[in-house]
Amino acid sequence: MNSRVIITGPSLAADAVSTLEAAGLSPVFVDAYSSGEELVAAVRRADPVAIISRMGKIDGAVLNAAPHLKVISKHGVGVDNIDIQLAGEKGIPVLVASGANAVSVAEHAMALLLAVAKRLPALDAGVREGRWEKPGFSGRELAGSTLGMVAFGAIARRFAKYAQSFDIRVLAFDPFCPAHEFVASGVERVGSLEELLSASDAISLHCPLTAETRHLINADSIGLMKRDAILINTARGGLIDESALVDALDAGRLAGAGLDTFAQEPPPGDHAFWSQRNLVLTPHIGGVTRAANIRVGQQAAQGVVDFLLGKAIEPGRIVNADSLSVRDEMRSAATS
Repeated sequence: MNSRVIITGPSLAADAVSTLEAAGLSPVFVDAYSSGEELVAAVRRADPVAIISRMGKIDGAVLNAAPHLKVISKHGVGVDNIDIQLAGEKGIPVLVASGANAVSVAEHAMALLLAVAKRLPALDAGVREGRWEKPGFSGRELAGSTLGMVAFGAIARRFAKYAQSFDIRVLAFDPFCPAHEFVASGVERVGSLEELLSASDAISLHCPLTAETRHLINADSIGLMKRDAILINTARGGLIDESALVDALDAGRLAGAGLDTFAQEPPPGDHAFWSQRNLVLTPHIGGVTRAANIRVGQQAAQGVVDFLLGKAIEPGRIVNADSLSVRDEMRSAATS
């Protein structure tokens, strides 16, 4: 049987490539953000047994072009670019690299918070352009403020630790996180998103993008925030209604935002964000560090190898387990 593994991106950590090759698998790389017919054609040519998903969408057309596909392994944890329901219906598990890039993303979230609060990009640009904006300047101190986290997974828990070292109080809303995680982290649990938004001086998003969380931050939710609140997003761009965010910034409704993710990546050249001086923007690279790339790549590759060898996968790493179970139940009923 074909032993090719499609990597939807131009590279993979050397250790991860070695893991695949040691198992007799052949990595096949595609250009960054390949999509549509370009990606479908590449998948059809390779006829892979596995896909390691980095960039681009793994949709029905891609899945249908890979008749021998057995497993998809995400290079990270965000699976909104993968049709996990259809994959499950086809009997294809989707694995994630849980927690492998938590340190890097949490560091980036802290950097964005500091950059927005201290207005670093605008001040840097002013100095470079010959302006000395010290007279009349009034900065912002983060110590004693409150940071609210939407979801409390591995990245959020690491970010909480960094924020607490700055004497920042941390709250979190996550109805699915076990109570002991809040206790162990010294983080206060709140009972609703509304309570979190109204109580926080800064809000950081850490939840997955689903039908329920799309545009979680919109005109109504922004209206619950403090007028000088800061918004940080290192999760998924679709969590924010970007038009509502621009309107709020134009109206002085928020102090600013630090964004590492966008609804469309890369954003279009005429996006309204480009004219906003109180935004700090980075190109979805929070988890892209040498250390994280090695951990994430290795975990993604090892997941492929383990699954193809019939080894047990850690609980929680198969994100479409429910749809796989439904398919198995339907198959059993049909043959009984």
